[in-house]
Amino acid sequence: MNISNGNGERILLVDDDAGVRDVVAFTLRREGYEVDEERDGPTALESGRSGLYALVVLDVMLPGLSGIEVCRALRAESDIPILMLTARDAESDRVLGLELGADDYVTKPFSSAELLSRVRAILRRRELDRATGGATVRKLGGLQIDLGRHEVLVDGERVHLTLSEFKVLSLLAEQPEAVVSRRELMQHLWASEHVGDEHACEVHISNLRRKIERDPSQPERLVTVRGSGYKLVPA
Repeated sequence: MNISNGNGERILLVDDDAGVRDVVAFTLRREGYEVDEERDGPTALESGRSGLYALVVLDVMLPGLSGIEVCRALRAESDIPILMLTARDAESDRVLGLELGADDYVTKPFSSAELLSRVRAILRRRELDRATGGATVRKLGGLQIDLGRHEVLVDGERVHLTLSEFKVLSLLAEQPEAVVSRRELMQHLWASEHVGDEHACEVHISNLRRKIERDPSQPERLVTVRGSGYKLVPA
């Protein structure tokens, strides 16, 4: 484990390829982030549980415990932001990572500029979310969304949402029954013009439906408006 002396936010970088770690760590440290490095799944999970990090940059292919398994375990315990590193042809890994609660992914090989763009977007979004204070509560049918506490009740039962899922739901709840496009959702999600992969938006929508709908296969709350986007309606 290597720790820089920077004053920036602390990032956990996990990859078993020393060459990738060297490049990514150098890129992040140059931007002022503190970086700790791990090279296998079990130690990554232990470090990720420490509460020391603002973000985990996590490769899918790891010895001992896969990045997918590490993501699943961390997401079950916390809402720490997770950026997955995936192979170009591993679409199933990208989809599964998002379904398990990863916030975004970068496909190898990637440029330093692309990686930094994703990292900055995730951390900027986290700061904006922290700044959302007060006791603002939005109620829509059987949904209750507490923006200050980042809590969601569905028919009186609390459900756990990832940071990305909560961000999407809170935007849709701002204007109930108004249609929001995929692009608008992604711009809101990243708090920038960088909208990432719109397929990620579809995965977040699918995850939300599993958590807030009585029957996810027949959504009554989070409704698709064909060719336009999505809207949230009372139910």
